[in-house]
Amino acid sequence: MTASPTSGTRAVIFDMDGVLTDSEPLICDAALAMFKELGVTAQPADFRPFVGTGEDRYLGGVAARYGLNLDLPAAKRRTYEFYLQMIPGRLKAFPGAVALVRRCLAACLRVAVASSADWIKVEANLNAIGLPPREWDAIVTAEKVEHKKPAPDIFLAAAHALNLPPAACVVIEDAVNGIDAALAAGIRCIAVAQSFPAAQLGRAALIRPTVAELTLADLVA
Repeated sequence: MTASPTSGTRAVIFDMDGVLTDSEPLICDAALAMFKELGVTAQPADFRPFVGTGEDRYLGGVAARYGLNLDLPAAKRRTYEFYLQMIPGRLKAFPGAVALVRRCLAACLRVAVASSADWIKVEANLNAIGLPPREWDAIVTAEKVEHKKPAPDIFLAAAHALNLPPAACVVIEDAVNGIDAALAAGIRCIAVAQSFPAAQLGRAALIRPTVAELTLADLVA
């Protein structure tokens, strides 16, 4: 017998990169390789301010730092080509991430992914970690919203796709931009300190060191 939610929380909206998957190092490596082809020796730290904002800002912000007039569509295509080559054998789910999604479903909570990444990356990541798109109640990607995190659009779109008010949802995030987006959407946000130190995530309602340490009680509190 499955449990039922015991509060007003009826759905959990997961960020993907940095929450479900340890993909940040891979997309950084892919972006570094793309910039290297363009003659720019970027550094991993250059990308940190743009984590969670989507590849347009992730790549465009670094290009601006180096004074590069970037052909963004071409740069994204090339970055994703590198990224998809890197996934096999390297991309893993964070410990406990898959189990948490399964527990949410068993508890009759709806589940959604809201990612600032493009569909090509979201689909590849979810398939690689054993949570394919068909298993989610809703998936919202960068292509579906005009304004990316820290704007609230992506989380509002996820709540709408779930046919639920924002107050009936909870967001799990790992990045400051994502926390700001969730709060702007009027959604309670729980943070996991898997990408950034807990001290930088203080606006979240609750912070856990890892996704493996989150409980259903945390989600529906």
